[in-house]
Amino acid sequence: MRKLFPILLLIICFACKDNKNSITDRLPAKDYSEIIRLHAEGFSIINHGHYKVLTIKSPWPKAEKSFKYALIPRENLATITLNSDEYDGIIATPVEKIVVTSTTHIPALELLGVEETLVGFPGTDYISSEKTRALINAESIRELGKNEGINTEVLLELQPEVVVGFGIDGNNKTFETIKKSGIPVMYNGDWVEKSPLAKAEWIKFFGALYNKTVEADSIFNSIEKAYNDAKTLASKVKNTPTVLSGALHKDVWYLPSGTSPEAQLLKDANVNYLWQDVAGEGSLALSFEAVFTKGKSADIWLSPSYYNSLEALKNANEHYTEFDAFKNKTVYSFVNVTGATGGVTYYEEGTARPDLVLKDIIKVCHPELLPEYETHFFKPLE
Repeated sequence: MRKLFPILLLIICFACKDNKNSITDRLPAKDYSEIIRLHAEGFSIINHGHYKVLTIKSPWPKAEKSFKYALIPRENLATITLNSDEYDGIIATPVEKIVVTSTTHIPALELLGVEETLVGFPGTDYISSEKTRALINAESIRELGKNEGINTEVLLELQPEVVVGFGIDGNNKTFETIKKSGIPVMYNGDWVEKSPLAKAEWIKFFGALYNKTVEADSIFNSIEKAYNDAKTLASKVKNTPTVLSGALHKDVWYLPSGTSPEAQLLKDANVNYLWQDVAGEGSLALSFEAVFTKGKSADIWLSPSYYNSLEALKNANEHYTEFDAFKNKTVYSFVNVTGATGGVTYYEEGTARPDLVLKDIIKVCHPELLPEYETHFFKPLE
């Protein structure tokens, strides 16, 4: 999955006059999914000459159903007839009006330069980007309420061409209502992916919606290179500090499993994550005693849940003060880096920019490797 394929064959043909007529739109019917996708397992894009088919294979964990969408360039709409029963949506591209439902979708729109097509979002206060916040303040983006109960009345008034949602288990009455109104709902499964780069590669999902396949590919390649360069830099150090993560929630300590994307970041940063050999789906759920026994002497404590200060940690549980990382003030979190209305930047940008997350961890754990670098997300708790 991680082998490089001949992407240059596509990039060489970049010199088309209009992105709507990119080389992949003109090629005869053929499966280009392996060229477009290198890391991500949850989607594929097949080119059929004058239209593409985007399939979402893993919309949520253990999903038994996939979703298939036909993407037809606007100039081809009059000449292509498809059986709508075979698709979960037929969408004209480039999309001109879209609703997305997760802050992780915002960076892809901005990186592709299409954020002005966003017309609605549930929970706009969670958006931290200054560029998109300016559109919200200008009332170009409508508030749609809460993700669990989107204001369908306002959404239907906006008449987006597509809604990009995410599903936990496929049971969402709001999305079913939207579908019945004739608006396609596309499930974005970036959060289900198993590696940081696979999550970031979902920018190509958005690239397909905007006829910006080449641009999305180029953006991802830049992120991938920056990530791998940082990984190579970290691989040279011999001192690997021990790392603890997570915190208690209702007497259960949740922390990343050794097979999670978060653990992959720690591995690539060349640190000794104390639970790196413990496999599992999702988070590990441990007792305080189990974590304390193993992590009391950890050099660094990363992401202690939502706590934004050492004082907050202490007030939550006096036993937190017994960890060496607390005593040495080597506790780092991303919760204090927020947008104007309190949205946590990491929750928005972290998925799209794993290269920045990796550099942050390297800076925290191996500061000598990046002397001039200032962390983007992680800051020490005061």
